[in-house]
Amino acid sequence: MMAAKEKTLNDLFLHTLKDVYYAEKQILKALPKMAKAAESEELRQAFETHRDETEGQIERLEQVFKMLDKAARGVQCEAINGIIEEGKEVMEDFADSEALDAGILAAAQAVEHYEITRYGSLKTWAQELGMNDAAKLLDQNLQEEKKTDALLTKLAEARVNIKAA
Repeated sequence: MMAAKEKTLNDLFLHTLKDVYYAEKQILKALPKMAKAAESEELRQAFETHRDETEGQIERLEQVFKMLDKAARGVQCEAINGIIEEGKEVMEDFADSEALDAGILAAAQAVEHYEITRYGSLKTWAQELGMNDAAKLLDQNLQEEKKTDALLTKLAEARVNIKAA
């Protein structure tokens, strides 16, 4: 009986790349629903802007897959499925509440924080593996996620949470 091939950082990188690719595709589907549910025009606009950014992030991920000579496809990501499902529950449970936007915004930040951890790891691993062009693309995604998270924090602190209180 042959021993199983030992998994490498390359394997982990590819698996995590597939994970975040799946996550971005799910987020792309969820963002229009979140924008529609948002009562705040600024929050709605933030979701619509991030939807456009997400399309660009998916394109960058597809470029990384191409650099690896691999097909761009995702693997089921239970973490993002759970975060998105939680956001749907908030939209249903708080539909007629002053707290709706605060809940949607918090769910969106959970998504951003997940993506930030994924892109941070992928960028670092790409650098470690000598994939500098991939690292640059992943860093672009990482910076956009950080920018979106900062915008959501600003909206929460300046308006959304105050309205909910």
